[in-house]
Amino acid sequence: METLIRLGFALGIFALMITWEVLSPRRTQSQHRQRRWSINLGLAAFNMLVMRVSIGSLAYLSAVNASEQSIGLLNLVAVPEWLAIIITLLFLDMAIYCQHIVSHRWSLLWRLHQVHHTDLVFDTTTAVCFHPLEIVISMGYKVLCITIIGANPWAVLAFEVLLNGAALFNHSNINLPLTVDKVIRTVLVTPDMHRIHHSTDAVEYNSNYGFCLSCWDKVFNTYNAEPKQPHTTMDIGLTPYRDPQALGFIALLLLPFKAVRR
Repeated sequence: METLIRLGFALGIFALMITWEVLSPRRTQSQHRQRRWSINLGLAAFNMLVMRVSIGSLAYLSAVNASEQSIGLLNLVAVPEWLAIIITLLFLDMAIYCQHIVSHRWSLLWRLHQVHHTDLVFDTTTAVCFHPLEIVISMGYKVLCITIIGANPWAVLAFEVLLNGAALFNHSNINLPLTVDKVIRTVLVTPDMHRIHHSTDAVEYNSNYGFCLSCWDKVFNTYNAEPKQPHTTMDIGLTPYRDPQALGFIALLLLPFKAVRR
């Protein structure tokens, strides 16, 4: 049931975002959609298969186990359930923010995470373009965080839904009015904010690490309000990987095992 809930929300938000992109795009995309989508969605499907046959529901099950065994901080201190849910959501979102920074700064994890940054176009499908090993490692990290905090199981389910939904939203190529973007950005990461993180400029792709809440970048001084180039023309991706024909499905799976090109 937990998997169906997450998948249902993800598919619904994905359909909404790609429809919005078609009706009101922020940028004119330079590459043919069919090839990119087949690669990005192929990676997503492969990752789902890997997780399905291995540790797909481990985050939720670890929260259930922590609750039943009274493991973790929130299971050792008496707090109202509503407060436990809020603390869980905030803690896990900050934990993902920290993981994202480490993925950029630790070369072993960057080998995996660079797959996400090789996309030369920025749209909703970029949100699901990850190497399967990074997905597995991320799940292990989330389980550790969930166990430490003693996360509320319902909060973990809500967080998984929010994380997936926020990623699909803030990677989308939708045209938000600047005034609306400014309001939303006070709380949530917007597409304009996260697009900067996918710039080819090293300073820019080492900023705006947040996935859901925008506050962590502002609190920890990794926030970048505007790119050097206009949003509509800024270069996306990684400078060493500019040939889309060399970034096929198999090539992306093998990329972490080749020499890192900064």
